[in-house]
Amino acid sequence: MTGGAARVRVPVGEDAERWVTRVGCRRVLFIVHNVTSATRLLDVLPLFDGDLRVQMTATCTGSSPFLAGVPELLARAGLPVLPWEQAKETPFDLVVSASYGGELASVQGKLAVLSHGVGYNKRLSTPDTGHRTPDTGHPSPSSSPPVFGLSPDWLLEDGRPLATATVLSHPEQLERLRSACPEAAPTAVLAGDPCYDRILAALPRRAAFRRALGVGPGQRLIVVSSTWASRSLFGGAAEPEADDLLPWLLSRLSAELPADEYRTVAVLHPNIWYGHGPGQVHAWLDNARRAGLDAIPPLDGWRQALIAADCVLGDHSSVTYYAASLGIPVLLGAFPEQDLDPLSPVAALGRTAPRLVRRGSLRAQIDQVVAAHDPGRYKELAEQTSSAPGESAALLRRLFYGLMELPEPDQRPALLDPLPLPPYLPARRTAPVRVLVGGIGSHPPEVSVVRYAVSGAEPEPAERADSAYTLVDEETRETGRLGIADVVVRYAAGDDPRLGPPAAWTAEALDRYPYCGLVAYADGPDRCVVRTRDGDLVRLSAAAAPDGRADLCDPAAYAAALHAWLTSGRSLERAVPRITVRTGTTAHQVAVEPLTP
Repeated sequence: MTGGAARVRVPVGEDAERWVTRVGCRRVLFIVHNVTSATRLLDVLPLFDGDLRVQMTATCTGSSPFLAGVPELLARAGLPVLPWEQAKETPFDLVVSASYGGELASVQGKLAVLSHGVGYNKRLSTPDTGHRTPDTGHPSPSSSPPVFGLSPDWLLEDGRPLATATVLSHPEQLERLRSACPEAAPTAVLAGDPCYDRILAALPRRAAFRRALGVGPGQRLIVVSSTWASRSLFGGAAEPEADDLLPWLLSRLSAELPADEYRTVAVLHPNIWYGHGPGQVHAWLDNARRAGLDAIPPLDGWRQALIAADCVLGDHSSVTYYAASLGIPVLLGAFPEQDLDPLSPVAALGRTAPRLVRRGSLRAQIDQVVAAHDPGRYKELAEQTSSAPGESAALLRRLFYGLMELPEPDQRPALLDPLPLPPYLPARRTAPVRVLVGGIGSHPPEVSVVRYAVSGAEPEPAERADSAYTLVDEETRETGRLGIADVVVRYAAGDDPRLGPPAAWTAEALDRYPYCGLVAYADGPDRCVVRTRDGDLVRLSAAAAPDGRADLCDPAAYAAALHAWLTSGRSLERAVPRITVRTGTTAHQVAVEPLTP
């Protein structure tokens, strides 16, 4: 493991008394297999905050093929990172892992194993940690691969339980554990789900998360979620001899979903990112990304995106199950039942949730599942996510301190970190955008526009348009389209010295693109400066509603509407001081302020 986290050789025994500042601490080791398991361990780190009696360290087994990203994640945690060989030689008071593999039986200390997803559901001959199926002397009773985390293949070493505490989130897991591996059942501890609890605690911040993801009023946020492996949605081999659904899905996201009515993001399993490489993943998603799809980084933000979602297009991942548990409509684009324990809640979701199909319209399927969704549809499944919602912090801290034989901190409740507000991530479309004008009204001034990013194939809009034209981002890869664009837009800060002030850039841009009717400099999330071919310079910005708040909307939509207004033969003066821009069912009030050229 190189880069990011510093690997150190931590002094032990008498040597420690000479070199460390705090002495006599209980020692806790967090065992990391890959980014997926590490993120669950990060969930529980705050349970030791403020306790001067505890020294935390981390190690990486090196047993997973998905090691990329681990050093950076451990560096963020700021803990000393022990080489795996030293970690196996060092006694600890508590060892915490969120996966199996990597010679866990070799560690010296009481071992607590957490799940790094929604319980244990998958049958895996080789687990997501990347190591081989262990030989425990307990062959699987059938030809089916064992259930990861609930069978002797994972839980026993020489016939004895590997873990001191096997942490489960719900009694249904305990029932399956007793059936599959009764020898390990005495180690089971019901302690809830810290990941789910962090999501539940953040639900009241949904509106803030939506704004951070650039979701405007009236927009639907569509989350495309995929786990890893060949039969996932991203893997493309969900059903034998079935066509790969992913290329169709990615193309239809832009061709069918109007840019101002839908916001799309992708949440992909870290093993996809680090198994193939972030550069390769971005390359695969390139057409969709240029059309407005944003890929949520693998280390942060997926929970916030889930909370903000209006619909999740997923597969048998924990993300999809969490979405259903929250009452969010889901459409399953892949669901390999043969890869799941049929008794698991995730398998039950596959028998309950509707399937995404290539027949018909993607938009119609999304709109139908949202319109017909009953938030209580997955109530029973939600109840199986955790038997102690909101209580995992207290339960896990009690377990950890009990294993260390250390009293819990007095007068300090066990708390998990709140989900942070993610960075602002507005949709950005560098692919050419086709603008359909559906209607213009003069009293009061009003324009209806529908925008589709054109990526790969021309859209097939159902809307009837009075007129249509093309809007292109100046940073498009398809530079040849700039010369024939009706509207050219540039996104940058108003004081960007490379471009000059908006007034100067707009004048230069009209010279560069002589066939363009209007150019727009978007210098904020809801405002832009436009210059018309007639030389008029105008500021367009979201006008405050009666409650004092302004709508969040891509300012390119304002520029598109003004261009449609002017090319219809109406004057700029008639649009001052305000024009209504309709996108779908949402009416955006836009202030029109003439500026001095």
